[in-house]
Amino acid sequence: MRAEPFTVRVSEEVLADLRARIGNTRWPEAAPGAPWEQGTDLGYLRGLMAYWADGFDWRAQERWLNRFGQFRTEIEGTGVHFVHERARSGRGIPLILTNGWPSCFAEFLPAVPWLTDPAAHGISGPGFDVVIPSLPGYGFSGRPARTGVTSRYTARLWHRLMHGLGYQRYGAHGSDFGSAVTTFMALDDPAPMLGIHLSDLDIAPYTGPGSRPLSEAERAYVAQYQRWREDIDEGSPPREWAERLYNIRRWKSMPRGGHFAAAEEPELLARDIAAFFGELGAEGLRPPGR
Repeated sequence: MRAEPFTVRVSEEVLADLRARIGNTRWPEAAPGAPWEQGTDLGYLRGLMAYWADGFDWRAQERWLNRFGQFRTEIEGTGVHFVHERARSGRGIPLILTNGWPSCFAEFLPAVPWLTDPAAHGISGPGFDVVIPSLPGYGFSGRPARTGVTSRYTARLWHRLMHGLGYQRYGAHGSDFGSAVTTFMALDDPAPMLGIHLSDLDIAPYTGPGSRPLSEAERAYVAQYQRWREDIDEGSPPREWAERLYNIRRWKSMPRGGHFAAAEEPELLARDIAAFFGELGAEGLRPPGR
């Protein structure tokens, strides 16, 4: 696999066009009733768009993004962008991180220093060679010229990416539907997987004929999830729900953070990832060079 260095560089013409389109927005009247009662509050949205037009410093963000090693390669005819940061110790556990929607590779960047150099941040655990790809059609990855681009398809691409980088064994972490991609990496090709770490569950386990009856906690979770479309918190699945699909070695409720854990609480997430792979004994499986 041939990977070319990549630098984020958006032309001034593109930024000017974005500002012009924001400025030319034809705003509706505010919806009747209290703000947010029937959708997004108009005042809030106008303030947000004003920030994107005049307050957001894209060049500062470019400089931050370009502090990380970025590359592009081609896998199965699709251009794939990815961040690749090696452990500062020189011998890291290979780890691929996958986001979901509505997010991008940058969600995980705040966690990179803790994962690649844990000792410098007071984390007693292994360091990692971190790979953060942009999903097909997301970020700086190309849009595949085909249909059927599913979580399972993406899992296959990620295996090819990791092998192309020279890694024979590796771990994976996923959030949102990135947890589905990560799960399919383990289900469809488990041999190279050291273990998978998920910040949420995106794939429901089988509960049909032949499965054990639902526990009280599982029934409560299913009922809560079914009410989710009514704007009720979807709730957290109980451990026994996840155990229907996964061989769980570590189960932890985080004290802080939300759906975008890597961006909200990067240190907490990095510590938990390090603890998980440390408990697996994965540190002893680190390759000599990669």
